[in-house]
Amino acid sequence: MAEQNPNARPDEQTPDQDALEKSLEELSLDELLASVKDDLARVDAMMDGPGDAAQPEQPDAPAPDTPDAAEEAPKPGMQPLFEPKIPEEYADLTVDQETQPESQEPEKKRPRLPSGIRVLLYVCCVLAVAVLLAVAVWRCADDVLSLTKEDAEVTVSIPDGATISQIAGELKSKGLVRYETLFKFYCWASHAEKTIEPGTYTLNSRYDYHALVSNMVEASPDRAVVEVTIPEGYECEDIFRLLEADGVCSYQDLADTAASYEFAYDFLQEIPYGSENRLEGYLFPDTYQFYMSDDPANVIDKFLRNFDNKFTDDLYDALDALNDRLAQRMRTNGFTETEITDGRLSLYDLITVASLVEKETAKTSESASIASVIYNRLCSKLYPCLEIDATIQYALAERKEILSNADKGVLSPYNTYTNAGLPAGPIANPGMNSIRAALYPAETNYYFYALNADGVHHFSETYYEHQNFLNELAGKDEEEDQQTGTEDGAADQTGDTADTENQTDG
Repeated sequence: MAEQNPNARPDEQTPDQDALEKSLEELSLDELLASVKDDLARVDAMMDGPGDAAQPEQPDAPAPDTPDAAEEAPKPGMQPLFEPKIPEEYADLTVDQETQPESQEPEKKRPRLPSGIRVLLYVCCVLAVAVLLAVAVWRCADDVLSLTKEDAEVTVSIPDGATISQIAGELKSKGLVRYETLFKFYCWASHAEKTIEPGTYTLNSRYDYHALVSNMVEASPDRAVVEVTIPEGYECEDIFRLLEADGVCSYQDLADTAASYEFAYDFLQEIPYGSENRLEGYLFPDTYQFYMSDDPANVIDKFLRNFDNKFTDDLYDALDALNDRLAQRMRTNGFTETEITDGRLSLYDLITVASLVEKETAKTSESASIASVIYNRLCSKLYPCLEIDATIQYALAERKEILSNADKGVLSPYNTYTNAGLPAGPIANPGMNSIRAALYPAETNYYFYALNADGVHHFSETYYEHQNFLNELAGKDEEEDQQTGTEDGAADQTGDTADTENQTDG
């Protein structure tokens, strides 16, 4: 290596340096790296010292007696090796090194199938996928269109407030659909949730999706129907329990609907909300056909619509004529015009009178006479209270066969022993016979009636006549009891029954 001139200026370069720079410029990057690699190898060969004594021991260094450790350990007295620096623009380039050991055999290539076999396998895979898709499409089409389903009748119940998922689950459990998701998608696409109504339906397993949805509506011919006969004189509570027993609707749903639902009928406008007996008197007794698991509003509306149809304009005219006759009688008996106006009967009052007639007698021939007793007392200042036992029974929490004096003193607007005039409202749902009797009462002077031993009512004009009949009836009962050996207690009980249940009373 050429000696450097100590007197030379730092910015001046010697000829040897110029030559070296020119040689470096002529070399390529690969040649330069190879040259550096060879220089490092020659330096390693020249080094024979044990390394720097002052260098700290490495705990993980191999033992000195191994050849590798002797070669790798630094020799004392040697300066740190020169490490050439690669320019920054070539910093990402590294010297290619063989990563595969020389002893490792090259990877063997897998033998390839002949091209004809590969084409055949490809065709088979395509055909298999096509067959699977065709089967899936067929099964879906069969479920939607019901192409191969068996003919069978299935009863399905859709509860009130059921979702499409619940309906799909119910149909699948009954074997009417195979794929719930597919049916739900159909319902979503066809907006079936707006048409399907709660209820019980008798559907055929051959129905396709369209037929299933179309027949789960209110007017569906496949909807399960039950025929229910409502006897005359049934109270709302009795009707609701009968409908529940026949599977039409639950008692509580009917009671809640009757108490709070707003039905669009003029005759209900003045009746306050809140009571389950609010519609008492207007659930017209008749034979009806109801859907199973029907909506309670639809059920009650059928009663009200029937009443509205039965109470024609002629009956409204008859009510006006009745009020005119009663007003004339009240004037004759000394009522003021204000009292006469206040005493004018509304349709609600008329139905109340009809319900009293319905509860007091089961004989059609007696209905007009019972009504005349009620009107005679309403137009009289001598007997302002109707004193009808049926109203006490309605006011009591439990029905009793025999009423006591304490029962007759119960605090209730339905107590016609302590309250003058009509009770707070109807006490039953009267039939047309009782309604006509209330519209066309008999012309009598009766103020009392009592039930005879033969089941026929005896009517009296005066209290004296009425009391004599009760005494006579009690005497007959005592004679019969003595002849049959009945105890005195039983005889007294019979007499009390005649005196309480069968007198009016009105």
